[in-house]
Amino acid sequence: MLPTSVIKNRSHLLLLLLWLVIGIFLRFLRLAALPPWTDECATMVFSLGNSFRTVPLNEIISSDILLQPLQVNPANGINSVIKELLTQSTHPPVYFALAHFWMKLFSPPGEIASIWLARSLSAIFGVLSIPAMFCCGYVTFRSKLVGQMAAAMMAVSPYIVFLGREARHYTLAMLLVIASLCCCVKAIQSIHCQQSLPMWTVLTWVAINSLGIATHYFFALTLTAEALVLFAHIWRNRKQNPRQSNWWRIWIAVLGTLIGCLVWIPFLQSIPDNDLTNWVAISNPQTRWLEPIGRLMLWNISMLLLLPSAFTSLPIGILIASGIATLLFLLLSVPKIIYGLKTYKECSDGCLEIQILYEYLLVVVFLCLFFTYALGKDLTLAARFQYVYAPAIILLLGASLAGCWQHLIKGKGSVSIILLTALLGGLTVDWNLGYLQNQRPDILASLIHGVSPNNTLVATKHLHHGQTGRMMGLAWEFQRQADFNVQFFLAGKDSNNQNYTGSVQKLQDRIAKIQRPLDAWLVEFRTPINLESQQCVQDKQYGKTAGEYSYKLYHCLS
Repeated sequence: MLPTSVIKNRSHLLLLLLWLVIGIFLRFLRLAALPPWTDECATMVFSLGNSFRTVPLNEIISSDILLQPLQVNPANGINSVIKELLTQSTHPPVYFALAHFWMKLFSPPGEIASIWLARSLSAIFGVLSIPAMFCCGYVTFRSKLVGQMAAAMMAVSPYIVFLGREARHYTLAMLLVIASLCCCVKAIQSIHCQQSLPMWTVLTWVAINSLGIATHYFFALTLTAEALVLFAHIWRNRKQNPRQSNWWRIWIAVLGTLIGCLVWIPFLQSIPDNDLTNWVAISNPQTRWLEPIGRLMLWNISMLLLLPSAFTSLPIGILIASGIATLLFLLLSVPKIIYGLKTYKECSDGCLEIQILYEYLLVVVFLCLFFTYALGKDLTLAARFQYVYAPAIILLLGASLAGCWQHLIKGKGSVSIILLTALLGGLTVDWNLGYLQNQRPDILASLIHGVSPNNTLVATKHLHHGQTGRMMGLAWEFQRQADFNVQFFLAGKDSNNQNYTGSVQKLQDRIAKIQRPLDAWLVEFRTPINLESQQCVQDKQYGKTAGEYSYKLYHCLS
């Protein structure tokens, strides 16, 4: 007969495998249902070692020409990836280098890269975060139950599922946040226990931190928060251990991390003035100061719950019903979550660990709000930026659910309901019904296809490769629709006077020469243009937004 400990270990392994299966299902279900949005196009282009600069500006081009940077070129190696990335983007190269080998391994040369393949790498890192979170929960709290609850939440959390279905680097960055946070907790535990941190932990921590900053620069928020929390605990314990003989290895980790970060200072200096990052300053939080708080609340709620709430595609009645249901669920579940965390803190040896996670979470959120309100860089604009503190929330939820499971009357039922509700939110993400959405090229493409059966021209104002990526998403969707001919015009800025006067004139000249009837769609075209002089009449029935694209429609008659 097997010992009880072996049976328990097997049951924990089987349970973890169940979370993995659920996590794989949620991340890979309908993975290629949507065309790539602009950031995903950037991931694919740079990972292939290609350039956006090959797309002609101020010319009428076909979908095939627009999508050429997404073609696999076997001649491009890792040097091309790094060169194009560092000259055209604001991101470090680690994820793109990994994606390069991944895409090259499975993509036929000369063909358009697969969006499923591009997203699958991120999905794999998302799946790996499930056992990573189990290990982090187990190591941090010395409790397999907390590890299981944290892993379960990592598998089904709508926010985590959302990140895992994008062809972007956030799941790898979050995986490194989990590992770094775990090392930070161990370091603080060693301070309180007056023990030396094992050297292998020190070296692992330095490697993780260096890899993290080379994956996404917002990892610096994680490092800053960890440093502030770490130094706070060192300061509090200075009287108990005045000689600090056990702390020298922690200082090695700090020094090693600093060296690993200093490499990227020259690249970081150019980011604030880059056109690619100007969009985070658009919201003007000083005058609309409630909006960042509201967005932050929505992103945090989505880590636990997400009901159908896509304002781009759902009627207002469903949005109202989902909002009411969300409020009711929060009113019922939040007291239980708070009780579970309080009970676990009182009834177990996890008081220090919960305090560390609380402090880390508060510092990171404070940093996000400081950037938003004090520096005018709104880090709440995009849900994806919240990956730096999502693991801390998941760990705290894991501890809370463990407390409910062990000490709350009908706690097992409450935990099951919370996990099932989160699972429902994950499915909401899979069917693109939640408010966790990026631009939806498919919505605007369907509108254009339905409204414009004749010759169609889509024109946009080009500032950087973000606009090229937006048009690529439309072209990608148009290629799914047989016998639909669409042409594109990217109006580039004049190199001499830095305005769009010349490119607008070229667009007007091209429209005058195109066979009529013609439908001209001006998408994100935020510069003055007079198409009435080309016998084009604006259709006032259309002309708002679709899939988070702003547009105007002109009918150009013969």
